[in-house]
Amino acid sequence: MRERRLGVAVWVKNTRAAKNLRKFGTIHYISKRLNYVSMYVDANLLDETIRIMEKLHFVTKIERSHRHEIPVEYNNARPDKAKEYDYKQEKNQVMALAETLQTEESSQATVGST
Repeated sequence: MRERRLGVAVWVKNTRAAKNLRKFGTIHYISKRLNYVSMYVDANLLDETIRIMEKLHFVTKIERSHRHEIPVEYNNARPDKAKEYDYKQEKNQVMALAETLQTEESSQATVGST
């Protein structure tokens, strides 16, 4: 099973030195214009890794990602009335089409048997 990783934004003075951050985790993105590195670090080593990275001469600031704290399942989400109406319309159209196909098949079967 994969280890749990957390996102970290590391602000650097120069993006050339950002390659040195590879030994601390997986680099996801390097912004040359804004001088930051988006990377993933093992969750159980996060505090220790941040302490070490802050001591590097080219690192100006480190921010943790709060994405893992955001809930993704919502209990009291209300259904969208417009979507429900669209689904009912679609269902009615499919049922009407199926009905016409059945009547056409039955009429062809009676014509073919006589």
